[in-house]
Amino acid sequence: MTTKSILITGCSSGIGLHAALTLSARGYQVFATARKAQDVADLQAKGLTAYQLDLTNTDSITQAVTQVLEKTGGRLDYLFNNGAYGQPGALEDLPTQVLRDQFETNVFGWHELTKQIIPVMKRQGHGRIIQCSSVLGVVSMAYRGAYNASKYAIEGLTDTLRLELKSANIEVVLLEPGPINTQFRANALLAVQANIDIEASDHKVQYQQQIARLSSEKSNAPFTLEPLHVTQALIHALESKQPKLRYRITTATKLFAVLKRLLPARWLDYLLAKG
Repeated sequence: MTTKSILITGCSSGIGLHAALTLSARGYQVFATARKAQDVADLQAKGLTAYQLDLTNTDSITQAVTQVLEKTGGRLDYLFNNGAYGQPGALEDLPTQVLRDQFETNVFGWHELTKQIIPVMKRQGHGRIIQCSSVLGVVSMAYRGAYNASKYAIEGLTDTLRLELKSANIEVVLLEPGPINTQFRANALLAVQANIDIEASDHKVQYQQQIARLSSEKSNAPFTLEPLHVTQALIHALESKQPKLRYRITTATKLFAVLKRLLPARWLDYLLAKG
């Protein structure tokens, strides 16, 4: 059996790190990537083949793709777009440049990387692209507008890409995790403190509540799972002869997907406002 190759973004911690280690142990040729040089060194110390890849920098993306293809002889079976971060904040408090920065990492970087990988997959006649979206690409929640918008964009791009690549034998799949215990919350805390003028905001009380929530060591959100559960869905998406179009991971995602279909919009808003 030929060893399957996969490029994974966002491997410094959480979902990406767990996926990289698990798939490597499973026999995949894993190319783990991260934005910071120290994180790349840490990945290499764990025995992974790792490269630096900054999703906001096209040259960095191109260099990483070149390094991967040199190792594989110009082939790549799978791409797992996972690298992302969450920028909390009420939309009225969010500087436009901060919103642009969110999209540079969470959307435009994925688009550029995917654009560079698609010709590789077309030449070899097959491939799978797995996109890690979120429950917040299914429904929206207050104070998460930048992240909501980036994941809605990923959902739209992925659905379109799936239609466009069907004839090329390239399958495109969405993972939609709900709350997962990762460094995501700690990074979101840094982002809100760095980019939002909390003291001057009409939402100061809500920000204080958000900061208290994000400062806790583990998520207190209902139905929170571990990175393992995302990796399990990823493995099915990679290895199934007929992968699902969407993998709804955690009870929260499954519940809100059903409620969005069944409830009037105002009723759904009422429930989401409580979150």
